[in-house]
Amino acid sequence: MQTRGQFVAPVLVLGLGNILLGDDGVGPELLREVRGLYRGARDVECIDGGTLGMALLGYLGGREALIILDAFAGGGKAGEVLVLEGPEVLGCRMIRSTTAHEGNAGELLAAAQLLDELPERVFVVGIEPQRVRTELGLSERVASSIPEALVKTCGVVERVLAELKGKMVHDRESGRRVQVAS
Repeated sequence: MQTRGQFVAPVLVLGLGNILLGDDGVGPELLREVRGLYRGARDVECIDGGTLGMALLGYLGGREALIILDAFAGGGKAGEVLVLEGPEVLGCRMIRSTTAHEGNAGELLAAAQLLDELPERVFVVGIEPQRVRTELGLSERVASSIPEALVKTCGVVERVLAELKGKMVHDRESGRRVQVAS
């Protein structure tokens, strides 16, 4: 959670899901891959939100973009990767989660919007789960979709960074406006 006087990376990549419920753990698994690629990047922060739900609200404020990585039961084929953006994300927020998250991503986004803490750009990179039940590890179909989801996630991150390049953002550490470097 951010505190006063702390720099806030303009892009937050948030992995959601319960690793004890099979394919529901795809968000944290995908986040590990993304984190490895963006380690040391000043303008991108990766957080494993697990099942923290509404407790993550404090991490959203002051961001320019939020990229959520999660299992997304949209009725497609198991392992299908999809990217939702802006109105698509907010439009599906009322759908109740079929996972055991303590509050789902939709509820988190709705609360952030209500409190005016929702970043301007919001994305979901989702993978259609095959099974969500008590078990460790991802199904073969979902695990084999991680590389595609990683490419799509990095594409979203790079697009957002390109859009933000040179933009002035607030640095809570110095209290000044600084330029996005990436």
